[in-house]
Amino acid sequence: MAWLSKISRLWSVSMFFSIDPSDEVPIYEQIVRQVKLAVAEGALVGGQMIPSVRQLAGELAINPNTIARAYGQLQTDLVVEPLRGRGLIVRRDAIKRCTKARNAIVGDALCRVLDDAISGGMTADELRAQFEAELSKRLSSGEGS
Repeated sequence: MAWLSKISRLWSVSMFFSIDPSDEVPIYEQIVRQVKLAVAEGALVGGQMIPSVRQLAGELAINPNTIARAYGQLQTDLVVEPLRGRGLIVRRDAIKRCTKARNAIVGDALCRVLDDAISGGMTADELRAQFEAELSKRLSSGEGS
C-alpha cells in the first residue's frame, strides 16, 4: 500500500510523494527518484528550499535517518546543496542532471517491459499497438500531460 502525503506548506508547489514500503526499491531511493523527477518536470526549481529532515520525516511518517540518507544522496548527486543556516535548496544547475536521471529511469523501465513483452512472445506490431493504446489512455485522462 502506498502512502501519499502532500507537502505544500513547505514547497511553493504541491508535491506528492508516493512511498511504497513493499516496493523492492528502498524508501530512500524512492525519495531520491521522486525529487529528481520533480526537478526534471519543473515542479521543483533551482533555489527552492526543500523541507528539513524532521519536517519531511514527520509528513511521510518515515524514519528521519531514511530522509537524511536520501538528502545525502541528493547532495552527492548535485541536486541539492546546503544554504548556510537555512537548510537545503535545489541547485540552480540541477535540471540537466535530473532530466538525464529521468531519462535513465524511464529507459530502465522500458527495457524491463520490453524484455517481458519479448519473452512473452509479443510481436513488434503488437507491442507498438499496446504502447499507443496505453499512451492514449493516459494522455486522455490527464496522467501524461
